[in-house]
Amino acid sequence: MKNPYEVLGLKEGASEEEIKKAYRELVKKYHPDQYRDNPLAELAESKLREINEAYEFLMKNNKSSNSGKKEGKSSGWNNRTDNNSMFQQIRVHINNGDLSVAEQALNSMLDRPAQWYYLKGLIYMKRGWYDQAYSHIQVAVQMDPYNFEYRDTLRRMSNAGNSYRMNAYGRGYDQGPDLCQICQCLWCTDCCCECAGGDLISCC
Repeated sequence: MKNPYEVLGLKEGASEEEIKKAYRELVKKYHPDQYRDNPLAELAESKLREINEAYEFLMKNNKSSNSGKKEGKSSGWNNRTDNNSMFQQIRVHINNGDLSVAEQALNSMLDRPAQWYYLKGLIYMKRGWYDQAYSHIQVAVQMDPYNFEYRDTLRRMSNAGNSYRMNAYGRGYDQGPDLCQICQCLWCTDCCCECAGGDLISCC
């Protein structure tokens, strides 16, 4: 991760109010609504993710950053970079099907940002535990609502669930004939029987 102060256009040791002000201005500048049908939309979205990550880090670590100011540059974002490298390794494990290794690595992490929940959701999805997968990826979207990857995965899961329910309904799962259909079937059968000289329903 880049120096979060530089991402927000601030000097190191900026106050909480300065951080919030810079963050609000940048969010307005790179908000997706500003880039609809714009070829720069993906670039703006990537920039916004970077801004969100920098803001989240500074709001959590601003006090420690200020206390370490005399000692020089804080190593906090270097730790975040280490986490990002670990996330990349976990993705490789997931893609290779090493789900137990990936999950152990995730569970060992103390810092649990949006990407943690997203990757945990992917593990659940690979195992076929769709409720848990959906729940974790939903948390990831709530924590980082501008992340296209998280939103797109959640959308695909929602669409897949809706498609399954519609197809199941169309094939007649949990769906029997209603009373009108039963009556109509009996009436037609009785008419056929009478034409043939019989009588299915004597009262008709």
